[in-house]
Amino acid sequence: MFGKSFRFNLLISGLITALLAVSYVSAAAPTPENLTICEGFSNPIGLYDATPVFSWKLPLKTKAQSAYQLVAASTEDLLPEKADLWDSGKVTSSQSAWIPYAGKALNSRQEVFWQIRYWDENGDASKWSKVAQFELGLLENSDWKGRWIRKEIEKVNPNKPAPEIKIITGKSNKAKGKKFVPEYLRRTFAVEGQIVKARLFVTAKGLYEIYINGDKVGHDYMAPGWTPYHARIETLTYDVIDQIRNGKNAIGAIIGEGWYAGDMMAKKFIYPEAKPALLLQLELTMKSGTKMVVTSGKDWKSFNQGPIRYSNIYHGEEYDANMMITDWNTTEYDDSSWSSVVTETIDPKIALVPKRHHAVRTTEELVPVNITEPTPGRYVFDLGQNMVGWPRISLPAEKGAQITIRFAEMLEKDGTLYTANYRSAKSTAYYTAAEDGKFTWHPTFTFFGFRYVEISGTPTGEKPDKSWVTGVVLHSDFKQTGSFKSSHDKLNLLQRNITWGQRGNFLDIPTDCPQRNERLGWTGDAQVFCPTSFFNYDVLSFWMSWLESVREEQTPGGLICHTVPTTGCGAGSPGWGDVGVTAPWDAYVRSGHKAILEENYDMMKKWVAAYEREAKDFIVNRKGYGDWLQPYQQGKGNRADTPMEVIATAYFGRCAAIMSSTARALGNDKDAAYYDKLLANIQNAFSKTFFDDNGRLTTKFQTQTGYLMALGYDLLPLERRAGALAGLLEELDKADGHLRTGFLGTPLIAPVLDRFNQLNKAYGVLFKETYPSWFFSINQGATTMWERWNSYSHTDGFGNAGMNSFNHYAYGAIGQWMYERMAGLAPDPKNPGYKHFFVQPNPSAPLTSASAELETPYGKALSSWKKEGSKLTVNAIVPPNTTATLVVPQSDNTPTVIESDAPCETVKINGRHTLELTPGEYEFSIY
Repeated sequence: MFGKSFRFNLLISGLITALLAVSYVSAAAPTPENLTICEGFSNPIGLYDATPVFSWKLPLKTKAQSAYQLVAASTEDLLPEKADLWDSGKVTSSQSAWIPYAGKALNSRQEVFWQIRYWDENGDASKWSKVAQFELGLLENSDWKGRWIRKEIEKVNPNKPAPEIKIITGKSNKAKGKKFVPEYLRRTFAVEGQIVKARLFVTAKGLYEIYINGDKVGHDYMAPGWTPYHARIETLTYDVIDQIRNGKNAIGAIIGEGWYAGDMMAKKFIYPEAKPALLLQLELTMKSGTKMVVTSGKDWKSFNQGPIRYSNIYHGEEYDANMMITDWNTTEYDDSSWSSVVTETIDPKIALVPKRHHAVRTTEELVPVNITEPTPGRYVFDLGQNMVGWPRISLPAEKGAQITIRFAEMLEKDGTLYTANYRSAKSTAYYTAAEDGKFTWHPTFTFFGFRYVEISGTPTGEKPDKSWVTGVVLHSDFKQTGSFKSSHDKLNLLQRNITWGQRGNFLDIPTDCPQRNERLGWTGDAQVFCPTSFFNYDVLSFWMSWLESVREEQTPGGLICHTVPTTGCGAGSPGWGDVGVTAPWDAYVRSGHKAILEENYDMMKKWVAAYEREAKDFIVNRKGYGDWLQPYQQGKGNRADTPMEVIATAYFGRCAAIMSSTARALGNDKDAAYYDKLLANIQNAFSKTFFDDNGRLTTKFQTQTGYLMALGYDLLPLERRAGALAGLLEELDKADGHLRTGFLGTPLIAPVLDRFNQLNKAYGVLFKETYPSWFFSINQGATTMWERWNSYSHTDGFGNAGMNSFNHYAYGAIGQWMYERMAGLAPDPKNPGYKHFFVQPNPSAPLTSASAELETPYGKALSSWKKEGSKLTVNAIVPPNTTATLVVPQSDNTPTVIESDAPCETVKINGRHTLELTPGEYEFSIY
């Protein structure tokens, strides 16, 4: 790859050169910026945590922080000198992220204003930052003064059948299961005096939309989200001061069944009698200092004969414009014909807590790239991208006509929709027009997974155009933090597919798929994809929220459910339940936020203890899903050829290793020593039980996954690793360089080959074009990750429709290796959150360049390389208050001569040359 000697030429911008070459004069350090609270929130209202943590970033001109001072006050005018809540004083520390609050106790609704200043590496103090603030939500059930409300159920004569609610459905698309008609709720109230503050606190059993004086409150959809409703329901807070007026006001709500009361797969075992309900509290503060509170209660009215006739997550939504209620959410509306409401007290066993991660919002809109008419009167709009959300329809209709809107991820050969993979999910929307002319509409309480939209029922002779359909993308409203690009077009498409798969399946919780009658929080998919997700988007709060649900659903015996929130799908499968151990650690390594370990430590211990109780001589034989959907398996079923006792014991060992690291990170040396001993016993038992003295598997089938787990999780002694590697390479050769791995083995294949000096093999597996491979699906037109390696092919058509999602992120776990090893931007577990990180590019054919850029808790980090002939150019960015290690790419003839102009320490680790980097922008030329 390189010659016997090489030279580093360090090229630094003039600004950075000046900083390195010229000593500081006595001056104030630049002002800190990007002040955030908890998991990256900027000036939030309705915050969930009364003991928050604080973070800030140092400006680019600063190299490092030597100390800080943080002040917090109940009013802005007290800062910085008279802070009445907390003054940390000068704290000698380089930490500028996750600083825990240590001031006076904070309470619900409390506003806190705060500032930070720091001392740089030269001891110079910065000016105080701009004032940041946060406001707590309602933290306790006792803060809620209202009651749950829902429509009154009319009493009927038991000798006569109850009146049937009209549900409009297509003849061949009638949804199965119970049919809840969304309810409309409203009341009016009067305000006298000038309002200086207005906060609306709201939640629902089900889903809600809120209106004040005719206008929608907020920009959230599918709110409040999906949690284990028997344990916790999330609440949201809105600033509504601009929507309240002097005099008479009207507040209205629509509630839908959502996840809470809908017929989610197998959920009938969890909430068989669930009924949607609303809980709301509007608090107004007047200039005079008086307060007014409007709550949900008996003074509300209800109605369920509105235009939304049916809405279900699996089956879609039906809207009849003939039943539109004009101005129902305004003061002018006469609600005398509406019913009274039923009220319910707040259950003290179910915690009402502010939502701790971003709500679902619209994040992008897609325009059709093509329109076809495969059968007369049915127009298919191709959005060019498999997406999750709903369409906004704007098209002509005739009075009384029903417009049918169907969805698909793929098309049959004749151009019609392929919907078999949706299974029993009808995934259809209907709109019935009230008058002739054009209408604009979108669904409210559901979402779809689709690329294609079929419209039928439009007036004869109307020619469709692209303005008829707009794809509105929905997912939790996290921001993008990372980007990856390379010289290879298909690799770039793979990265695009990974991110679209993540967006589509991170709709309030991490789901397996977004389109069929499933859409559940499968823990196995989440377990393998977690590290990749942290590079692409700012998902720390997302994971911390979902892991709270994982804790709440853990069984008394320590098992973790296969789906979270649980839907009656069982618990305990190795590789699935292990998410309770692996995800907190993965999140900690990439964020540095120790709270994610502290919150989950007991859950992690209980899961490992369950393994321990079942183990016989440290071998666990537990049933589970196995290496799910392994291609070309020799056995029967979907659980693959690697025995469950190999997988279970391997994960037992992996979890023991993580527990040791977690205990040390939390300062618990006693537990760390215990897990070290446990790991040693598991390693010994695993090696003796499943491998011979030559390092070869002794199981019925030799499998790539068996070898990958043994090597990837460090379960073999050194003397057996060479044999195991040889076994892995033999299995790879038998497959002509293709993978033979499912959900659990696939994330390991490239990292293990790379780690054991088989970089070319790792590249070879990734860049394969034929089945099974990542590029195979791209060659078939994929725009997201697929559930199966062969979900579809141009030659053979569609795979098994019973398990054939075209938006399934699990195999996108390869992204972690692409970012951390191919481009070379990798966190350091010993210094988490990219406080220290590695720039470790791994160039190999067919790539000539690759780049990974990430917004870390400290600022932008970059690892980028480009190969031109014998010259390798490496660019790196090290953000302020961090350090990095450049690991020079390994070559067949390791260089022995280093000439460097870099002001960096040159060292050698494991035969590889490294350079220690301080904050700055770097360019290296390596020959």
